[in-house]
Amino acid sequence: MSVNEFYPRWLVATEKGEDCIIVDVRSPGEYSKGHVPSARLLPLDSLPGAAHVIARDKPVYLICQGGMRSLQAMDYLAREHGLANLVNITGGTMAWINAGYPVKQGGHDGS
Repeated sequence: MSVNEFYPRWLVATEKGEDCIIVDVRSPGEYSKGHVPSARLLPLDSLPGAAHVIARDKPVYLICQGGMRSLQAMDYLAREHGLANLVNITGGTMAWINAGYPVKQGGHDGS
């Protein structure tokens, strides 16, 4: 799903106060420089020990800088943990920023 397809879903969920689960699989340094508001940091290299915290009952949107690491995360989580509710955000945070969508800086916990 492209950033432009995802943004309206995120916006509606945010306005309604609903959960929109976004997992940012970049490094903490990349995340702190700018991330989608409400995105939770879960670096790609930490997935093997932390996959259990990812929701199984709702869509989970995976994002990275350009779309490749989030695609790797999606493949890993589907193959190794049986998750089927995963959506890769193509273009990643770079496309999100270039589109002029809101960005939050700092933090490592999505807050």
